[in-house]
Amino acid sequence: MLNKLFGIFSKDIGIDLGTANTLVYVRGKGIVINEPSIVAINNKTGTILEIGQEARKMVGRTPGYIVVARPLVAGVVSDFEVTEQMLKYFIDKVHQESFSLLPRPRVVIGVPSGVTEVEKRAVEDAAYNAGAREVYLIEEPMAAAIGARLPVQEAAANVIIDIGGGSTEVAVISMGGVVASRSLRIAGNKFNEDIIRYLREERNMLIGEATAENIKIRLGSAYPLDEELSGEIRGRDLVSGLPREIVITSEEIRKAISRSIKSILADIKATIEETPPELIADLLSRNVYLSGGGSLLRGMDEIISHEIKLPVKVVDDPLTSVARGCGFVLENIDKLKEVLVETSKEAYL
Repeated sequence: MLNKLFGIFSKDIGIDLGTANTLVYVRGKGIVINEPSIVAINNKTGTILEIGQEARKMVGRTPGYIVVARPLVAGVVSDFEVTEQMLKYFIDKVHQESFSLLPRPRVVIGVPSGVTEVEKRAVEDAAYNAGAREVYLIEEPMAAAIGARLPVQEAAANVIIDIGGGSTEVAVISMGGVVASRSLRIAGNKFNEDIIRYLREERNMLIGEATAENIKIRLGSAYPLDEELSGEIRGRDLVSGLPREIVITSEEIRKAISRSIKSILADIKATIEETPPELIADLLSRNVYLSGGGSLLRGMDEIISHEIKLPVKVVDDPLTSVARGCGFVLENIDKLKEVLVETSKEAYL
Protein backbone atom coordinates (compact mmCIF):
# COMPACT_ATOMS: atom_id res chain seq x y z
CA MET A 1 0.00 0.00 0.00
CA LEU A 2 2.81 2.42 0.91
CA ASN A 3 4.61 1.64 -2.36
CA LYS A 4 1.47 2.55 -4.31
CA LEU A 5 1.16 5.79 -2.35
CA PHE A 6 4.80 6.72 -2.97
CA GLY A 7 4.33 5.66 -6.60
CA ILE A 8 1.86 8.53 -7.14
CA PHE A 9 4.74 10.98 -6.58
CA SER A 10 7.33 8.96 -8.53
CA LYS A 11 8.43 9.24 -12.15
CA ASP A 12 8.24 6.05 -14.22
CA ILE A 13 11.55 5.41 -15.97
CA GLY A 14 13.10 3.29 -18.73
CA ILE A 15 16.72 2.25 -18.29
CA ASP A 16 19.25 1.09 -20.85
CA LEU A 17 21.60 -0.61 -18.39
CA GLY A 18 24.64 -0.86 -20.64
CA THR A 19 28.16 -2.11 -20.05
CA ALA A 20 29.65 1.22 -21.17
CA ASN A 21 26.85 3.73 -20.47
CA THR A 22 23.54 3.86 -18.62
CA LEU A 23 20.75 5.93 -20.17
CA VAL A 24 17.60 6.84 -18.26
CA TYR A 25 14.32 7.79 -19.95
CA VAL A 26 11.70 9.58 -17.86
CA ARG A 27 8.07 9.29 -18.86
CA GLY A 28 6.93 12.52 -20.49
CA LYS A 29 10.44 14.04 -20.58
CA GLY A 30 12.61 11.76 -22.72
CA ILE A 31 16.23 10.85 -21.95
CA VAL A 32 17.44 12.84 -18.94
CA ILE A 33 20.57 10.87 -17.92
CA ASN A 34 23.39 9.51 -20.06
CA GLU A 35 26.34 8.57 -17.87
CA PRO A 36 29.10 5.92 -17.89
CA SER A 37 28.32 2.67 -16.05
CA ILE A 38 31.36 3.19 -13.83
CA VAL A 39 31.69 3.22 -10.05
CA ALA A 40 34.66 4.33 -7.92
CA ILE A 41 35.01 2.33 -4.67
CA ASN A 42 37.28 2.89 -1.66
CA ASN A 43 38.47 -0.62 -0.76
CA LYS A 44 39.67 0.51 2.68
CA THR A 45 36.22 1.57 3.82
CA GLY A 46 34.04 -0.27 1.29
CA THR A 47 32.25 2.98 0.43
CA ILE A 48 31.29 4.17 -3.03
CA LEU A 49 33.03 7.46 -3.81
CA GLU A 50 31.62 8.44 -7.21
CA ILE A 51 29.25 7.06 -9.84
CA GLY A 52 28.94 7.84 -13.54
CA GLN A 53 30.69 10.83 -15.09
CA GLU A 54 32.70 11.74 -11.98
CA ALA A 55 33.92 8.13 -11.61
CA ARG A 56 35.01 8.09 -15.26
CA LYS A 57 37.40 10.98 -14.60
CA MET A 58 39.22 8.72 -12.12
CA VAL A 59 39.97 5.86 -14.55
CA GLY A 60 43.72 5.12 -14.47
CA ARG A 61 44.39 7.99 -12.06
CA THR A 62 43.70 6.54 -8.59
CA PRO A 63 45.85 5.12 -5.78
CA GLY A 64 45.80 1.35 -5.20
CA TYR A 65 43.05 1.34 -2.58
CA ILE A 66 40.55 3.11 -4.87
CA VAL A 67 39.13 0.82 -7.55
CA VAL A 68 37.25 2.21 -10.55
CA ALA A 69 35.08 -0.65 -11.78
CA ARG A 70 32.28 -1.50 -14.20
CA PRO A 71 29.58 -3.44 -12.31
CA LEU A 72 28.22 -4.81 -15.60
CA VAL A 73 30.17 -7.12 -17.89
CA ALA A 74 28.84 -7.96 -21.37
CA GLY A 75 25.52 -6.37 -20.43
CA VAL A 76 24.87 -8.51 -17.35
CA VAL A 77 25.35 -7.87 -13.64
CA SER A 78 28.78 -8.96 -12.38
CA ASP A 79 28.67 -7.10 -9.05
CA PHE A 80 25.18 -7.15 -7.56
CA GLU A 81 25.67 -4.71 -4.69
CA VAL A 82 27.47 -2.09 -6.77
CA THR A 83 24.84 -2.35 -9.54
CA GLU A 84 22.14 -1.82 -6.91
CA GLN A 85 23.91 1.31 -5.63
CA MET A 86 24.35 2.61 -9.17
CA LEU A 87 20.65 2.11 -9.98
CA LYS A 88 19.67 3.81 -6.72
CA TYR A 89 21.91 6.75 -7.64
CA PHE A 90 20.22 7.15 -11.03
CA ILE A 91 16.68 6.75 -9.61
CA ASP A 92 17.41 9.34 -6.89
CA LYS A 93 18.98 11.69 -9.45
CA VAL A 94 15.81 11.57 -11.57
CA HIS A 95 13.70 12.49 -8.52
CA GLN A 96 16.01 15.06 -6.90
CA GLU A 97 14.05 18.02 -8.33
CA SER A 98 10.66 16.63 -7.26
CA PHE A 99 9.01 16.38 -3.85
CA SER A 100 9.29 12.59 -3.69
CA LEU A 101 11.11 11.64 -0.46
CA LEU A 102 11.04 7.91 -1.17
CA PRO A 103 10.68 7.33 -4.93
CA ARG A 104 8.97 4.10 -5.99
CA PRO A 105 8.89 4.22 -9.81
CA ARG A 106 7.84 1.63 -12.35
CA VAL A 107 10.95 0.65 -14.28
CA VAL A 108 11.52 -0.94 -17.71
CA ILE A 109 15.09 -2.25 -18.13
CA GLY A 110 16.77 -3.54 -21.29
CA VAL A 111 18.69 -6.83 -20.96
CA PRO A 112 20.71 -8.81 -23.54
CA SER A 113 18.73 -11.45 -25.44
CA GLY A 114 21.03 -14.26 -24.29
CA VAL A 115 20.73 -13.72 -20.53
CA THR A 116 20.07 -16.68 -18.21
CA GLU A 117 17.30 -16.83 -15.59
CA VAL A 118 19.90 -16.12 -12.89
CA GLU A 119 21.14 -13.02 -14.74
CA LYS A 120 17.56 -11.78 -15.24
CA ARG A 121 16.83 -12.29 -11.57
CA ALA A 122 19.97 -10.32 -10.64
CA VAL A 123 18.80 -7.30 -12.66
CA GLU A 124 15.28 -7.53 -11.18
CA ASP A 125 16.49 -7.81 -7.60
CA ALA A 126 18.96 -4.95 -8.04
CA ALA A 127 16.17 -2.72 -9.38
CA TYR A 128 13.73 -3.65 -6.60
CA ASN A 129 16.38 -3.09 -3.93
CA ALA A 130 17.23 0.27 -5.52
CA GLY A 131 13.64 1.41 -4.95
CA ALA A 132 11.57 0.27 -7.95
CA ARG A 133 7.86 -0.43 -7.38
CA GLU A 134 7.45 -2.62 -10.47
CA VAL A 135 10.18 -3.99 -12.75
CA TYR A 136 9.70 -5.04 -16.37
CA LEU A 137 12.48 -6.50 -18.53
CA ILE A 138 12.76 -6.21 -22.30
CA GLU A 139 15.36 -7.72 -24.63
CA GLU A 140 17.72 -5.04 -25.91
CA PRO A 141 17.27 -5.78 -29.66
CA MET A 142 13.47 -5.56 -29.21
CA ALA A 143 13.86 -2.26 -27.32
CA ALA A 144 16.23 -0.95 -30.02
CA ALA A 145 13.75 -1.90 -32.77
CA ILE A 146 10.89 -0.18 -30.92
CA GLY A 147 13.10 2.86 -30.25
CA ALA A 148 13.83 3.02 -34.00
CA ARG A 149 10.04 2.87 -34.59
CA LEU A 150 10.20 -0.36 -36.59
CA PRO A 151 6.82 -2.11 -37.08
CA VAL A 152 7.66 -4.97 -34.69
CA GLN A 153 4.04 -6.08 -34.29
CA GLU A 154 3.52 -6.67 -38.00
CA ALA A 155 3.86 -10.11 -39.59
CA ALA A 156 7.04 -9.13 -41.39
CA ALA A 157 10.79 -9.47 -40.77
CA ASN A 158 12.52 -6.69 -38.84
CA VAL A 159 16.24 -7.34 -38.46
CA ILE A 160 18.07 -5.30 -35.81
CA ILE A 161 21.77 -5.50 -34.91
CA ASP A 162 22.58 -3.75 -31.62
CA ILE A 163 26.34 -3.33 -31.11
CA GLY A 164 26.88 -1.98 -27.61
CA GLY A 165 29.85 -1.78 -25.26
CA GLY A 166 29.83 -5.34 -23.92
CA SER A 167 27.68 -7.37 -26.30
CA THR A 168 26.34 -7.52 -29.84
CA GLU A 169 22.69 -8.52 -30.18
CA VAL A 170 21.29 -9.76 -33.48
CA ALA A 171 17.56 -10.43 -33.74
CA VAL A 172 14.89 -11.10 -36.34
CA ILE A 173 11.58 -9.78 -34.99
CA SER A 174 8.05 -10.46 -36.25
CA MET A 175 4.60 -10.11 -34.65
CA GLY A 176 5.98 -8.72 -31.40
CA GLY A 177 8.37 -11.62 -30.80
CA VAL A 178 11.96 -12.63 -31.52
CA VAL A 179 12.01 -15.31 -34.24
CA ALA A 180 15.78 -15.85 -34.33
CA SER A 181 18.55 -14.24 -32.31
CA ARG A 182 22.19 -14.36 -31.30
CA SER A 183 23.97 -12.66 -28.40
CA LEU A 184 27.73 -12.31 -28.73
CA ARG A 185 30.04 -11.05 -25.97
CA ILE A 186 32.07 -9.06 -28.50
CA ALA A 187 31.44 -5.33 -29.01
CA GLY A 188 32.96 -1.88 -28.38
CA ASN A 189 34.96 -2.82 -25.28
CA LYS A 190 36.48 -5.82 -27.09
CA PHE A 191 37.57 -3.48 -29.90
CA ASN A 192 39.42 -1.40 -27.26
CA GLU A 193 41.13 -4.54 -25.92
CA ASP A 194 42.13 -5.50 -29.48
CA ILE A 195 43.73 -2.08 -30.03
CA ILE A 196 45.63 -2.30 -26.72
CA ARG A 197 46.91 -5.78 -27.57
CA TYR A 198 47.92 -4.78 -31.13
CA LEU A 199 49.94 -1.78 -29.96
CA ARG A 200 51.63 -3.86 -27.25
CA GLU A 201 52.57 -6.71 -29.59
CA GLU A 202 53.23 -4.85 -32.86
CA ARG A 203 54.42 -1.40 -31.77
CA ASN A 204 55.88 -2.10 -28.30
CA MET A 205 53.65 0.53 -26.74
CA LEU A 206 51.43 0.30 -23.68
CA ILE A 207 48.28 2.42 -23.56
CA GLY A 208 45.23 2.51 -21.28
CA GLU A 209 41.56 1.83 -21.95
CA ALA A 210 40.62 5.53 -22.27
CA THR A 211 43.34 6.10 -24.90
CA ALA A 212 42.22 3.00 -26.83
CA GLU A 213 38.62 4.30 -26.84
CA ASN A 214 39.82 7.64 -28.15
CA ILE A 215 41.86 5.99 -30.93
CA LYS A 216 38.86 3.86 -31.93
CA ILE A 217 36.66 6.94 -32.26
CA ARG A 218 39.30 9.02 -34.12
CA LEU A 219 40.76 6.38 -36.44
CA GLY A 220 38.68 3.21 -36.20
CA SER A 221 37.00 1.65 -39.24
CA ALA A 222 35.55 -1.73 -40.16
CA TYR A 223 35.79 -1.27 -43.94
CA PRO A 224 38.51 0.34 -46.12
CA LEU A 225 38.10 4.12 -46.29
CA ASP A 226 38.30 6.27 -49.42
CA GLU A 227 40.93 8.32 -47.60
CA GLU A 228 42.74 6.52 -44.82
CA LEU A 229 43.29 8.41 -41.54
CA SER A 230 46.31 8.77 -39.30
CA GLY A 231 47.02 10.31 -35.90
CA GLU A 232 49.50 10.57 -33.05
CA ILE A 233 49.11 8.60 -29.85
CA ARG A 234 51.07 8.70 -26.61
CA GLY A 235 51.91 5.86 -24.28
CA ARG A 236 54.71 4.01 -22.55
CA ASP A 237 57.51 2.51 -24.63
CA LEU A 238 57.81 -1.12 -23.50
CA VAL A 239 61.52 -1.22 -24.38
CA SER A 240 62.72 1.93 -22.58
CA GLY A 241 59.84 2.28 -20.13
CA LEU A 242 59.62 5.99 -20.99
CA PRO A 243 56.79 8.04 -22.55
CA ARG A 244 56.71 7.98 -26.36
CA GLU A 245 54.56 9.32 -29.19
CA ILE A 246 53.95 7.39 -32.40
CA VAL A 247 51.84 7.83 -35.53
CA ILE A 248 49.24 5.15 -36.25
CA THR A 249 46.89 4.70 -39.22
CA SER A 250 43.27 3.62 -39.64
CA GLU A 251 44.53 0.58 -41.58
CA GLU A 252 46.41 -0.61 -38.49
CA ILE A 253 43.35 -0.13 -36.27
CA ARG A 254 41.24 -2.04 -38.80
CA LYS A 255 43.77 -4.87 -38.72
CA ALA A 256 43.70 -4.85 -34.89
CA ILE A 257 39.91 -5.28 -34.66
CA SER A 258 39.44 -7.48 -37.75
CA ARG A 259 39.05 -10.76 -35.83
CA SER A 260 36.29 -9.33 -33.62
CA ILE A 261 34.52 -7.87 -36.67
CA LYS A 262 34.62 -11.30 -38.36
CA SER A 263 33.02 -12.91 -35.27
CA ILE A 264 30.18 -10.37 -35.38
CA LEU A 265 29.65 -10.97 -39.11
CA ALA A 266 29.55 -14.74 -38.54
CA ASP A 267 26.82 -14.35 -35.91
CA ILE A 268 24.77 -12.07 -38.16
CA LYS A 269 24.92 -14.64 -40.98
CA ALA A 270 24.05 -17.50 -38.60
CA THR A 271 20.98 -15.61 -37.32
CA ILE A 272 19.73 -14.92 -40.84
CA GLU A 273 20.28 -18.57 -41.79
CA GLU A 274 17.96 -19.58 -38.90
CA THR A 275 15.18 -17.29 -40.12
CA PRO A 276 12.11 -18.98 -41.68
CA PRO A 277 11.97 -18.77 -45.52
CA GLU A 278 8.88 -16.52 -45.64
CA LEU A 279 10.60 -13.92 -43.47
CA ILE A 280 13.85 -14.25 -45.44
CA ALA A 281 11.88 -13.19 -48.54
CA ASP A 282 10.84 -9.99 -46.70
CA LEU A 283 14.46 -9.02 -46.15
CA LEU A 284 15.08 -8.46 -49.86
CA SER A 285 12.76 -5.43 -49.77
CA ARG A 286 13.57 -4.18 -46.25
CA ASN A 287 16.60 -2.69 -44.55
CA VAL A 288 18.66 -4.40 -41.88
CA TYR A 289 19.02 -1.85 -39.05
CA LEU A 290 22.08 -1.08 -36.94
CA SER A 291 21.94 0.48 -33.48
CA GLY A 292 24.23 1.00 -30.47
CA GLY A 293 27.53 2.83 -30.16
CA GLY A 294 29.36 0.20 -32.24
CA SER A 295 27.23 1.08 -35.27
CA LEU A 296 29.04 4.45 -35.38
CA LEU A 297 32.35 2.76 -36.26
CA ARG A 298 33.22 3.92 -39.78
CA GLY A 299 32.18 1.42 -42.45
CA MET A 300 30.34 -0.93 -40.08
CA ASP A 301 27.16 -0.72 -42.17
CA GLU A 302 29.16 -1.20 -45.38
CA ILE A 303 31.01 -4.34 -44.27
CA ILE A 304 27.79 -5.95 -42.97
CA SER A 305 25.95 -5.10 -46.22
CA HIS A 306 28.86 -6.49 -48.25
CA GLU A 307 28.82 -9.73 -46.23
CA ILE A 308 25.07 -10.47 -46.14
CA LYS A 309 24.17 -8.91 -49.53
CA LEU A 310 21.32 -6.88 -48.02
CA PRO A 311 20.82 -3.12 -47.52
CA VAL A 312 21.96 -1.97 -44.06
CA LYS A 313 20.97 1.31 -42.42
CA VAL A 314 22.05 2.92 -39.14
CA VAL A 315 19.01 4.02 -37.10
CA ASP A 316 18.58 7.66 -36.10
CA ASP A 317 20.53 8.43 -32.91
CA PRO A 318 21.76 4.82 -32.45
CA LEU A 319 23.25 5.48 -28.99
CA THR A 320 19.82 6.14 -27.47
CA SER A 321 17.60 3.69 -29.38
CA VAL A 322 17.38 1.09 -26.56
CA ALA A 323 16.55 3.75 -23.95
CA ARG A 324 13.93 5.31 -26.26
CA GLY A 325 12.44 1.86 -26.83
CA CYS A 326 12.25 1.20 -23.06
CA GLY A 327 10.52 4.57 -22.66
CA PHE A 328 8.01 3.90 -25.46
CA VAL A 329 7.11 0.54 -23.89
CA LEU A 330 6.75 2.26 -20.52
CA GLU A 331 4.27 4.75 -21.97
CA ASN A 332 2.31 2.01 -23.76
CA ILE A 333 2.73 -0.83 -21.28
CA ASP A 334 -0.75 -2.32 -21.77
CA LYS A 335 -0.47 -2.46 -25.58
CA LEU A 336 3.08 -3.80 -25.61
CA LYS A 337 3.07 -6.34 -22.76
CA GLU A 338 3.76 -9.20 -25.16
CA VAL A 339 7.20 -7.79 -26.04
CA LEU A 340 8.37 -7.96 -22.41
CA VAL A 341 10.49 -10.77 -20.97
CA GLU A 342 8.74 -13.00 -18.44
CA THR A 343 9.94 -12.06 -14.97
CA SER A 344 10.48 -14.40 -12.04
CA LYS A 345 8.36 -12.60 -9.50
CA GLU A 346 5.50 -10.17 -9.23
CA ALA A 347 5.94 -6.53 -8.25
CA TYR A 348 6.07 -5.78 -4.56
CA LEU A 349 2.77 -4.53 -3.20
